[in-house]
Amino acid sequence: MQLPIFQVDAFADRVFGGNPAAVCPLEAWLPAPVMQQIAAENALAETAFLVPRGEAYEIRWFTPEIEMDLCGHATLAAAHVLARHGNCDRPSIQFLSPSGLLTVTITETLLTLDFPSRKPEPAVAPAEILAAIAQAPVAVFKARDYLLVFEDEETIRALDPDQRQMDQINLDPGGVIVTAPGKDADFVSRFFTPQASIFEDPVTGSAHCSLIPYWSEKLGKDSMQALQLSPRKGQLFCTNAGDRVLIGGQAITYLAGTITVCSGGKSAMQSAT
Repeated sequence: MQLPIFQVDAFADRVFGGNPAAVCPLEAWLPAPVMQQIAAENALAETAFLVPRGEAYEIRWFTPEIEMDLCGHATLAAAHVLARHGNCDRPSIQFLSPSGLLTVTITETLLTLDFPSRKPEPAVAPAEILAAIAQAPVAVFKARDYLLVFEDEETIRALDPDQRQMDQINLDPGGVIVTAPGKDADFVSRFFTPQASIFEDPVTGSAHCSLIPYWSEKLGKDSMQALQLSPRKGQLFCTNAGDRVLIGGQAITYLAGTITVCSGGKSAMQSAT
């Protein structure tokens, strides 16, 4: 069984930037263990699988280890694949997901995610997170992920968390966001995932479901620009829309090819152009 596969750099205007995601359009769902094996073989932060359902698409996301309930950059990548490589010429694409209905609006230059808002509430961070960060935050909040607020961008850039220390806590499927006001953007962030093969996620759309309502209230504005300060970096155009958030970005295709899944998924051979 041969399946198409694409690798897309999301929240980037050039290859080798933003956050890479694999996208596998399907005609029908594969068994979950097979999709998990494909995601592990891809060795990317996320692989998105799509199945058409009328005018919409069902979408599921897998890391190399687990299935996720929401992923921004892989959804952006999926919309890019459908718009640029598929037969979808509509101005928006709807995805039916474990987190509800998700819409991506498409223009010549930007793809914009319409995602649920996950406003974080004040919280106490586990001791393992604070020990791993080794820098006292100004405030701590939590929605799906822990959100640690710091004073300035320089602090966010300089953080060097101890992964072994952070791996002692199970935040499945969440992670740790660190954030501060930005110099050339309204706010900056980084995202770490304990017990994951990719410890620092390059650009995390789902984390902005919490970052946007937090910074919108803090800054007193609904439209903002954000930077995620991983080595690959990512620029996000953000809007607070009440119980929803809009997360805009660019995407570019790095790879298009096929995978051959044999014997019910026991082995796979990958080719690309």
